[in-house]
Amino acid sequence: MADDLIITAHSKEEKYKELIPQIKALVEGEKDLIANLANICAALKYSMDFFWVGFYFVKEDQLVLGPFQGPVACTRIDKGKGVCGTSWEKQQTIIVEDVDQFPGHIACSSLSKSEIVLPLFNAAGNVAGVMDVDSDTLASFDTTDETYLKQIIALLKI
Repeated sequence: MADDLIITAHSKEEKYKELIPQIKALVEGEKDLIANLANICAALKYSMDFFWVGFYFVKEDQLVLGPFQGPVACTRIDKGKGVCGTSWEKQQTIIVEDVDQFPGHIACSSLSKSEIVLPLFNAAGNVAGVMDVDSDTLASFDTTDETYLKQIIALLKI
């Protein structure tokens, strides 16, 4: 199935519109969260050409690294620290055009230049984790990414 992912669109929005039904087909009927997260990471990394895409999950007082695609990442992030910890604390999406300008940014890779982080809510409405996407170019993310990445997150049962 993974070899069947085909993206022919040129604009970012067109790419997402082609990708989302393919991701839905990948995760539909699969109950294992880790398997679904791994496939989502791979689909996004290679279809959208992201530098890094992955998930962190709340475990006790920290975000702990989950499935991802890209260079080696930070394993644990404290609440309120960096973009991921801030998204968790504020319970909202954060878009950063230039990570070097974000106070307290955690540089897992010096090649990361911009970032979007979206909180993952469980059935009780609590933040259970975050989806983190990095680009190696400045100002790569906007509300288009937020809109479509939220649609992808909505496919998950967290």
